[in-house]
This record gives sequence, structure tokens and C-alpha cells, in this order.
Amino acid sequence: MRIVVTGAAGQLGRDLVDVLSGRVPVGGVAGAPWGPGAVTDLEVIGTDLAEVGGSELLALDLADRGAVGDFFAEIRPGAVIHGAAWTAVDACEADPDRAFAVNAMATRHVVEAAGRGGAHVVYISTDYVFDGTSPRPYVEWDQPSPVSAYGRSKLAGELEVAPGHSVVRTSWVCGAHGANMVKTALRLAGGDGPLRFVDDQHGSPTFTADLAGALARLAIERRPGRFHLTNAGATTWFGFVRAVLSAAGADPARVQAITTAQLVPPRPAPRPANSVLDNAAWRLSGLPPLPHWQDALRRLVAVLASTPQEGG
Repeated sequence: MRIVVTGAAGQLGRDLVDVLSGRVPVGGVAGAPWGPGAVTDLEVIGTDLAEVGGSELLALDLADRGAVGDFFAEIRPGAVIHGAAWTAVDACEADPDRAFAVNAMATRHVVEAAGRGGAHVVYISTDYVFDGTSPRPYVEWDQPSPVSAYGRSKLAGELEVAPGHSVVRTSWVCGAHGANMVKTALRLAGGDGPLRFVDDQHGSPTFTADLAGALARLAIERRPGRFHLTNAGATTWFGFVRAVLSAAGADPARVQAITTAQLVPPRPAPRPANSVLDNAAWRLSGLPPLPHWQDALRRLVAVLASTPQEGG
């Protein structure tokens, strides 16, 4: 089976390529309940906007409908994990046309080209499709109501995915590659003074080492429908950063709680106050839950401590 991963140079894409190629076990833990190692004829092809020096990634501009069609006609994949996106939430607010071009129209091109060859599409979406006003975690059947350009563009991408394929919403993504909140917190921990993070935005941290295996499973088994996929448990950014410092052996008491209204400068794009995702469809399918986010965080901090940093 041949699987194409778009956005393969990103933090999730790199872990997806590693997991699918068998270079690392699912979740970075030997003996994980499932992994593509059992699939002996699996071939993974990673694409991104430009070739990355020293990597195996292929350059593919997903905004170019003709180029996408030609690529898929040549590669003829059995599945596509479409993770390429413009995820700069505040930048999307300033340039919604670009957000829709990258997150919606490019998805249209991928779905169209994949459909010609019968490939199963797994589209990666976001908790930002919800407005955050729910008093409980969101399930897959709740009505989306995005409040930011980024959220609207990702919901538009969901609407481009044909029935019979997979839409996966995830949130607060962190991994060993690229920039994310874990790396930011560790960098700030090396300085002096208090660290201030909001305590009125609630969400579910998700770690790429665990998410990658679940996405691979959806692609290989061609499971249709909408899924929420996050690590177990929920917290706030304040609680999350305190946990990062604690896992790294630093003083969590340095982290102080503030409200979103106290952010200086204020963020251009509104954030959902509650974007906790209930992985109901995954759970009701009888599939094993992703590990608790605190367990995943400890694993990631240990990995980061033992490897050179790419930035954060």
C-alpha cells in the first residue's frame, strides 16, 4: 500500500512519515497496541511546499490543481493523510483569502485527485471549528461554529472531504519537530522572572508521536467519518506550562495565571474558551484511547532533553 503524507515537513508530518516507514514505533514506545509494522508492503511518500535539503520529501504545491492531479496520477496512492495547512491563527485573521486558499481550496484539489484513483483521504482539522461556548467537551456530532478566519477555513476544508473519507479534529499539537508550546515553555524556563499564561482557555493537548499512529490506522483501515483525536485529559495553557516545567525539573511556581483579556498585546484572532474534544467516535468504535497527555508530555520532554533543538 502506498500512502501520501502532505505537509510532511511539519511537526506532525515528520512523525507520520517516521511511523509509517517503520523508523519509530507508534508513540515512541515499543509494544504499542498497533503499528504499521504489521503492514509489510507499506510505502510512504511525503510532500511539502518545497523540497527539504537532505530529506526524502517531494515538492508539491497543493494550490496548483494541475500539479496535484498529475502527481496523484503518477503516484497512484491507496491513501492520503492530508496534514498540510496554514496554522498561523493570527496571520490567518489578517489574510483570510490566503487561509481559504491553503486550507480549503488545496484540500479540494487533494480530494479531487485522490478520488480519481480511489485513494482514501484522511483530512486533519482542528478544535477551532467550534466557538468554545459549550459547557462540556465537544463530540463529533456537535454543530461547528468557528469564530476565527483560521477556524472557518479549516471547516471549509472539512466540507471539501467527500463522504466515505475521514476527517480528524485535533488540538494543542506538540511534538519533537518544529515549534510548539512545549518548546516555547522550555526556552522561557531558561530565563528569569515569572511566566504568565492564560487559565481561561481549556483544551486537550495532543502529541504527534501518539497521534501519528492513530492517523495511520484510519488511513490503512479506510475508516470513514469524523473523529476527534487527542491525548486523554484536559487542562489550560497555565496548567500545561506548569506541567512542562515540572517534567523538565524546573520550578512550576514561576508560572502565573492570567485571563485572555490580560494578554499584552491582545491576540488578533479570538480563541475558543473551551475546545476540549471528546474522542467519542474513536471510543465508540472500540479503538484504544491515546495515552494521557501528562504521560505523553513526560516522553516528549525526555526526547527533547536528549536531542539538539531545532527551535522553539
